[in-house]
Amino acid sequence: WSAYVENDSIPTGGALRQGIREVDMALRFTRRYPEVLELARTAADIERIQKQGRIASLIGLEGGHGIDNQLSALRAYYELGVRYMTLTHNTTLSWADAALDLPRHNGLTEFGENVVREMNRIGMFVDLSHVAEEVMIDALRVTEAPVIFSHSSAKQLLAHPRNVSDRVLRLLPRNGGVIMITFVPSFLAKGTMEWTARQQAEAERLRNDLNDQAEIARRMADWLKANPAPVATVADVADHIDHVKRVAGVDNIGIGSDFDGIDFGPVGLEDVSKFPVLFAELLRRDYTEQELQKIAGLNVLRAMKAMEGTAARLQNTRKPIT
Repeated sequence: WSAYVENDSIPTGGALRQGIREVDMALRFTRRYPEVLELARTAADIERIQKQGRIASLIGLEGGHGIDNQLSALRAYYELGVRYMTLTHNTTLSWADAALDLPRHNGLTEFGENVVREMNRIGMFVDLSHVAEEVMIDALRVTEAPVIFSHSSAKQLLAHPRNVSDRVLRLLPRNGGVIMITFVPSFLAKGTMEWTARQQAEAERLRNDLNDQAEIARRMADWLKANPAPVATVADVADHIDHVKRVAGVDNIGIGSDFDGIDFGPVGLEDVSKFPVLFAELLRRDYTEQELQKIAGLNVLRAMKAMEGTAARLQNTRKPIT
């Protein structure tokens, strides 16, 4: 469950309240349907719940602004069941640069590095989706536990700022982390960046030529109808998995569909019932059953167990960072 904290909560000072509300909603929802769902706090919980035929539910905090610059809040989220935190969403914070915003720190600040260290100590995954590349590099330098990219793809195949470069992918084997390939069409579909540039140019032209906002909206809608966005497919997702396998290795790949964050998925992956279609495509590409099991979840479980082991070690040697 993604406890997503709106970026506009930052200037209003409401990020912490919103984060707590979202976590509470996930907790109440899982407890409402115990025959189907159970909150998982550990990798062992995931394995136990799955063997019982139910869905192991984990909670992630999407956006480090949800801690409101307080490590005490980070620790409180952990006690509530949060097991990963995306360091930023789309807005640069006072301690970390976001991929889709202007950089202010060229990576992590000292406080940002302490956030990573405290996440290592308490046993929470550092999630590097949404952050700027220099934050990825800094976090991988500081962390003592595996990281995840909860929903990102390969920048070498599509140069979207949200995707992950080969420079970063090459660091994953040593870290033991996992990049969870996403289904977001704009991170996958060939020609997306060129189409986006044309769309932005048309929007700018209309703003310069017209003063009527309603007319601008109408003409932009006409342009979009005549110039539809590139379409992503199952093959595109598999291409990104192939690329990460070549650069980082099959032990560092997972699936991060992001169905809760998109209006539609790639053709052939329209909803959660279609996951087998992707794995059938990978079988056609000569992936083994063992490799598919790793991609489907075993890699994340292995990384989570290592992350928990790091936390157990650090709790014997470090005090909480205040």
